[in-house]
This record gives sequence, structure tokens and C-alpha cells, in this order.
Amino acid sequence: MDFGPYAPFIAGSYGFAALVLGALILNGWWDGRAQRRALAELQDDRGGRP
Repeated sequence: MDFGPYAPFIAGSYGFAALVLGALILNGWWDGRAQRRALAELQDDRGGRP
């Protein structure tokens, strides 16, 4: 497969897309942990689940 003179642009685009997707996955993971902690704190304030 020969991309010719466009190879650096194509490789850079794929690299940037992978970086953005990785950042979105990490952000979702971190936010999920924060939401679980917040929910646990709210449930502790109420005395647990009904």
C-alpha cells in the first residue's frame, strides 16, 4: 500500500484520532469513578439504600 506524498498526513491524522479517542476513554473512566464516589457519599448521607 503506497500513500505517496500524503503518507505523513495520513499517519498524523490516524495518530491524532487515536490520541483523541484515548483521551475520551480516559475522561469517561475518570468521570465514572467520580460519579460512583459522589453517589456513595449521597447514599451514606441518607443512611444507605432504601
